[in-house]
Amino acid sequence: MNNYPNLLKPLDLGFTTIKNRILMGSMHTGLEDRAKNYPKLAEYFRQRAQGQVGLIVTGGITPNLRGWTAPFSGCLKFKFQTKRHRLVTDAVHEADGKICMQILHTGRYGYHPFSVSPSGIKSPITPFKTKKMTTKDIDNQIKAFVNTAQLAQIAGYDGVEIMGSEGYLINQFIAKRTNHRKDEWGNSFANRTRFAKEIVQRTREAVGTDFIIIFRLSMLDLVSQGSTWDEVVTLAKDLEQLGVTIINTGIGWHEARIPTIATCVPRGAFAWVTEKMRPHVKIPLITTNRINTPEVAERILAGKQVDMVSMARPFLADANFVQKAIDNKADEINTCIGCNQACLDHVFKNKRATCLVNPLACYETEYKITTTTQAKSCAVIGGGPAGMSCAKTLAQRGHNVTLFEASDKLGGQFNLAANIPGKDEFFNTNRYFQTQFAKHNVNVQLNTKVSANDLSAFDEVIIATGVVPRRPKIDGIDHEKVIIYNDLITKKQVAGKSVAIIGAGGIGFDIAEFLSEDNEAVYSNPKAFCEEWGIDMTIQSEGGLTKAKHAPSPREIYLLQRKTSKPGKGLGKTTGWIHRLALKKRGVKTMVGCNYDKIDDQGLHITVKKKDDTQEQHVLNVDNIIICAGQVSVNKLYEELKDKQSTHIIGGAEFAGELDAKRAIKQGVLLGAKI
Repeated sequence: MNNYPNLLKPLDLGFTTIKNRILMGSMHTGLEDRAKNYPKLAEYFRQRAQGQVGLIVTGGITPNLRGWTAPFSGCLKFKFQTKRHRLVTDAVHEADGKICMQILHTGRYGYHPFSVSPSGIKSPITPFKTKKMTTKDIDNQIKAFVNTAQLAQIAGYDGVEIMGSEGYLINQFIAKRTNHRKDEWGNSFANRTRFAKEIVQRTREAVGTDFIIIFRLSMLDLVSQGSTWDEVVTLAKDLEQLGVTIINTGIGWHEARIPTIATCVPRGAFAWVTEKMRPHVKIPLITTNRINTPEVAERILAGKQVDMVSMARPFLADANFVQKAIDNKADEINTCIGCNQACLDHVFKNKRATCLVNPLACYETEYKITTTTQAKSCAVIGGGPAGMSCAKTLAQRGHNVTLFEASDKLGGQFNLAANIPGKDEFFNTNRYFQTQFAKHNVNVQLNTKVSANDLSAFDEVIIATGVVPRRPKIDGIDHEKVIIYNDLITKKQVAGKSVAIIGAGGIGFDIAEFLSEDNEAVYSNPKAFCEEWGIDMTIQSEGGLTKAKHAPSPREIYLLQRKTSKPGKGLGKTTGWIHRLALKKRGVKTMVGCNYDKIDDQGLHITVKKKDDTQEQHVLNVDNIIICAGQVSVNKLYEELKDKQSTHIIGGAEFAGELDAKRAIKQGVLLGAKI
């Protein structure tokens, strides 16, 4: 008996059947943007289709250069371009899968000087001005959508997804925020939705009845002057009448200041939005955002209010997500932790997407894990992210692996990260590796410190001993008020009611979150999350916004850094703003340009460099000073062994810097694939 009967139940669309209720949601990888990369894109999708996902949606493909996400991004305008797309559709169909192509017109979100929009209102997240569309421009863009849908059909796609949410062009027409027109394409709600409805109607006429049309409908804009719920329902009903096959849920605009997919968002936090639509339309509904396990998906589908669940990043993390659910092996799924570090952060830096926990994602043709022809005896020293990924890869290939860990548990820095509010997903990565160790017979030795002499019998030694916190040279660093960050997280020491945090990098921000958030429900309960961030669950207000109820910090907190740049500048491109905003709302005080003079019974003495180059001295009379001033590598064992036997060093042991699990895991996998 399978544990996920609702998840794995087929969905009959009349003219075709989807094998289960799982949509691999649209996600830009960067491979779509260059013709030479389509063989790589085809293999990427092939593996997900082989993994039994029900229906795949590609990353956004623009109908013309006006709709580009960035210069020369993926576009389908001419028939000759269908040849490269055939590589993708053939690969998916050979694996008995189905795939739709997303048609995406960015409008004012386009990162280029040729963008167009309903009213010529510049986007707050791009530097380029945008051209106000004329009536002729509007008709041309509608025709472009239809043309691209027809070409997608020629290219062998099973359907298209029309992107009408997240603040892109269609959404820009729908919302009063960005549509100030007074003609037949603006002003009234009927006029503002005309652009969307014309695209759907003309597309259905062009592609016929036996072709999937998904419409990605923004059900919760999360911006001022967005749609109300009554408007969303009205548009959904109209789209159903015009021939849409499935409605997919869009949550939030890119410029919204509310997190929607980051780790801090509760799992399935927005399923309630899609469920509100169920009484109003008969066509299938897809819910989305922060669904990353079969258990969460099954629970949502069991309520019978939605018909499919969309997951995007979970299929970067594990191409075989669905097959493992079919086999009742959910514990073997490499779970997406919602970090964005290697997927969205890469895409917004114009880099190819991949995955922090699965660096093979989008590199399937370049990085391969093959069975070894010569099994070796391998010792991995250190059970953090680098050591675990290397040990798993080595054992998967057939090597004999012993993993030595000095502490009583595996995970290293991930164990610390998982104790930060909203980051408990990191425990899933530890669980995945431990399951793999059992599957591939890795000999795990906990509470075991090894010396060079203990390792002489091994063919290969991998040093992944990680890092320890750096203790800066400050007068009074050994004062009883001082707490090193790892001792705080592991609760070896407890902070008082007032603290100063030295270091405003990733760890400093994590510690500020750890000390300032008193309501754990915010990270697990959708209602508590919505109250915290100001989401109106009735969606009666425009955009679904209401007054946020951020609880103040239970402590007085100072977050300090030496640099004069903005605190948190080095945080993730797509998540840093969340951390900065959350701390600001809780009243955490940030100070830059700080020189740490001394620590004594009075507290922390600092000299602050002002913008006019003057200096001010302060004494922060706090209970504790938390040290988050970076790390240093633990690499003594490597230095002892490197000239004696085949020895490798990876992760923080090689280079400490700012903690970088993405680099550590990738190093571990690639070294394991090479040995």
